[in-house]
Amino acid sequence: MTGILDRKDHYVEAFSQLESAVAENGPTWMQEIRHSAISRFTELGFPTTRDEAWRFTNVGPMATIPFRSATADRLNGGRFDTLEDVPFPALTACRLVFVNGRYAPELSRGQLPAGGTLGSLAALLQTQPDRLEPYLARQAPLERQAFTALNTAFFSDGAFVHLPQDVVLDHPIHLLFVSMGSGEPTVSYPRVLIIAEPNAKASIVESYVGLGEGVTLTNAVTEVVLGENARLDHYKLQRESRTAFHVATQQIHQHRNSALRSWSISLGGALVRNNLNVVLAAEGTECNLDGLYLVTGTQHVDNHTLVDHTRPHGSSREFYKGILDGKSRAVFNGTIVVRQGAQKTDARQTNRNLLLSDEGRVHTKPELQIFANDVKCKHGATIGKLSADALFYLRSRGIDLEAARGLLIHAFASEMIERIPVQSLKDGIAALVSAELLARQPGIGRS
Repeated sequence: MTGILDRKDHYVEAFSQLESAVAENGPTWMQEIRHSAISRFTELGFPTTRDEAWRFTNVGPMATIPFRSATADRLNGGRFDTLEDVPFPALTACRLVFVNGRYAPELSRGQLPAGGTLGSLAALLQTQPDRLEPYLARQAPLERQAFTALNTAFFSDGAFVHLPQDVVLDHPIHLLFVSMGSGEPTVSYPRVLIIAEPNAKASIVESYVGLGEGVTLTNAVTEVVLGENARLDHYKLQRESRTAFHVATQQIHQHRNSALRSWSISLGGALVRNNLNVVLAAEGTECNLDGLYLVTGTQHVDNHTLVDHTRPHGSSREFYKGILDGKSRAVFNGTIVVRQGAQKTDARQTNRNLLLSDEGRVHTKPELQIFANDVKCKHGATIGKLSADALFYLRSRGIDLEAARGLLIHAFASEMIERIPVQSLKDGIAALVSAELLARQPGIGRS
């Protein structure tokens, strides 16, 4: 316990060393936010299992590692000969690539229609800070979030996506964040800011991958503001190395009649924490949150979601599935809040888990907090193993046990993938998930 509490001094000292660079790079208002953030982190320290929100996720192994921010010389030594295999073919038309949290223009391509902006936050903080001031670091709260405070204090770059009014994008935008492992533990702080003006419509894929060897920490924050009648399909795909730590917070603010569809897919990482917070801040808003996590060995993944209905006539649907093998651990904590006055809210939440071993463990806690009396809300959770009846049926049709297990596991995961509306994305994600399942369960794919 003492080690975790003392480790915050490492980050406070690192911030002190960066103060001169912070003063030179960015407007005064951003400097003030950074200083407030590191002060708040100093007060909070790293969370422990005594905190209810972290009860089943111990960040001690992560917090006691003296991570250092990657420097330019480390980036130059990276191997990118396989980078073309990282994006999906359908996403190469418009992508921004970041290596260890820094924009890599030589690996990026594409631009938005006239009036839109797709670029580096660091560049915009230098050239057009007034465009960012109303939004950047204004959406994701710091009060009780130590990792969000750390990201706000330390982020050096990130992606800015501005979708002008009435624009409709035909092809997805790909925001690719690459963690390069090295000889010593390194940390990156990716930041994403997405602004969708009224009636804008787009699909954005935010993916995290790992290259090279070594222990890495990705501490990411994404802020999204959806204007009136805006439509956003957002995909978060995490497939970093098995020695990677990954903590990410997404904070979405929705205006009147806006719609969000979110997919969160976790395939890699040693310890992964996904925080997804959606505020339905006006009437007629709707959100659909889907998630799939595959964990094996000693992997640990924790999904915490919060859907906050603040106004009447809001709708939310949430459906998360997990597949666990080995000694892996998974946590699902989903909270739906219906504020007083948010009448006619319609909210549903489901979490289903498939255990493939006797040593895997799931902690699931769907939760409703309702302060209005004219609502329709329900939640549910299941944890189970492969159906013996289904296995018997497949084996009676001449399919061996290994292949039968593979078919049932694949069918369990495929239900989530089939909900993806863009065919090219569906195919790409299906291929990734199938490859991951095949590596863990050799019977998958056999007939």
